[in-house]
Amino acid sequence: MKKFSKILEKVIYAILICVVILLVLSILPLPGGPKMFVVLSGSMEPTIHTGAVVVEAPEGSYKVGDVVTFGADTATQIPTTHRLVAVRAQEGVLLFTTKGDANNSPDGTEIRQSDIHGKVFFSIPYFGYIIDFVKKPIGLVLVIVLPAIFIIGDEVRKIVGEIKKMKKSKTENNTKENV
Repeated sequence: MKKFSKILEKVIYAILICVVILLVLSILPLPGGPKMFVVLSGSMEPTIHTGAVVVEAPEGSYKVGDVVTFGADTATQIPTTHRLVAVRAQEGVLLFTTKGDANNSPDGTEIRQSDIHGKVFFSIPYFGYIIDFVKKPIGLVLVIVLPAIFIIGDEVRKIVGEIKKMKKSKTENNTKENV
């Protein structure tokens, strides 16, 4: 049971560290560095699943075939992650046509390179559900409070064990002195 408890503790620490790192990256992205977005629709299935986290970074140029995240990123607007399917130049400005892999037709509006947040490098399936949950107050509390309770309980158990050892040692020393 003790071995299982230690393994469980390490797994919880690893998961907690991953969630915290991904949460920090998604909330406080580094300028010009990688960003994370949660995929909320199935338009990129089977390449990128609904609920996945995509990790992307800005590139100097983009080409047909790249999967990119683009569009407004505000409290009310969510960026889109789709594949670039065509590019054309108009008055010196590159315009890209995008399309979700699962969609039958391209998106109705072309985008400019300045609309693109970055190229998707990889996705973590279903991890977006966790990130989305942790961003909510109840999720944040559970991610902080439950592991904290587990860690505090484990530390209390260790302290109680040490106190018992000290009492036992003191009792044994007193017994030896009396003999």
